[in-house]
Amino acid sequence: MGSNRALLLVLDGVGVGEAPDAARYGDAGSDTLGNTALVCGGLRLPELEKLGLGNIHPISGVAPARSPRAAWGRSLTASPGKDSTTGHWEMMGVILDSPFPTFPQGFPDGFLGEFSRRCHRGVLGNVTASGTEIIERLGAAHAATGDLIVYTSADSVFQIAAHLDVVPLEELYRCCLIARELLTGPELGVSRVIARPFTGSPGSFSRTARRRDFSLPPPRPTLLDHLAEEGIPATGVGKVDDLFAGRSIRTMHVESNTEGIATLLDQMDSRHEGFIFTNLGDFDTRWGHRNDPHGFKAGLEEVDRAIPEIIRRLRPGELFIVTADHGNDPTTESTDHSREYVPLLAMTKGFTGAPLGVRKTLADIAATLADFFGLPPRYPGTGFLPETRRRHEH
Repeated sequence: MGSNRALLLVLDGVGVGEAPDAARYGDAGSDTLGNTALVCGGLRLPELEKLGLGNIHPISGVAPARSPRAAWGRSLTASPGKDSTTGHWEMMGVILDSPFPTFPQGFPDGFLGEFSRRCHRGVLGNVTASGTEIIERLGAAHAATGDLIVYTSADSVFQIAAHLDVVPLEELYRCCLIARELLTGPELGVSRVIARPFTGSPGSFSRTARRRDFSLPPPRPTLLDHLAEEGIPATGVGKVDDLFAGRSIRTMHVESNTEGIATLLDQMDSRHEGFIFTNLGDFDTRWGHRNDPHGFKAGLEEVDRAIPEIIRRLRPGELFIVTADHGNDPTTESTDHSREYVPLLAMTKGFTGAPLGVRKTLADIAATLADFFGLPPRYPGTGFLPETRRRHEH
């Protein structure tokens, strides 16, 4: 089939409508793409439209294509939960049986006491909060005492915020590693420990781009592990390695979607074999969590402008998949992730696609990539590679 290279582009938080069980998660009515389009007076995404984005779901301004260039559909997440780790693990073939624990009432005193003792610092907060709000509220006390600001969200996370003039970055990362070591097992094993460094002064604190995520390792081998076993290189762009505890992938960290797109294009120019796994996180962190639909729209338009350059760099037979890990509707009252379907666009260069329908699990992506790379079919999903190779383009 030509070149043995595949690309997976994850638009972090870009959902396409509430999942059947959304109400159980408090997400009834969530529709990240649909609602963003309505609030912003429509979206103009001509390149994604050509691939078939408008065929997946009603999106104001994005029409269904008469003959989409890609296979198109949407997918459910079979695992319980709605966080990035869950979604990315499932894309790589690991479906979870139970959700990661959450701590809406804060973390237990026993854990916090041991964490504080080992970090040699006290703690402030221990509440569910927005990251920007809590540093404004507790930043001055943190600067005065040196105590760490700890907080969580509706997701399974333990976040540590610290001013870089108070706690050097390496010390913040060390404290995150201590928390990660302690937060294990079914009761305490949160999905991610997140370092949240910030700078500035009271009234004008600002989070920096030196965030770092410390994930649990996947409980079973993933597609990334199997690629490594076969000597097939896997390269990440964005926070991908953080989500897999650094296992079986080397990653270029980036500070924005803009840098992520540029890095992806650079990697396509320099890496001619293997798997390139890209996460564009601004949809989630900058716009979804901050309820900024207009920023979300601008981000989608930036990705749309990049699609022709990505496709131009593809060689005949190469596979390109666009999807998301969960929703994060910036138009709802919630500032957290939303339980939604995610879009699925997949094209093999030199062909057009066929309808993918509604997929039951993101693990279909792992099954498809395994098929593409000639690996044994050992994933719980159902591959869709043939649907990306239905008929030649004219």
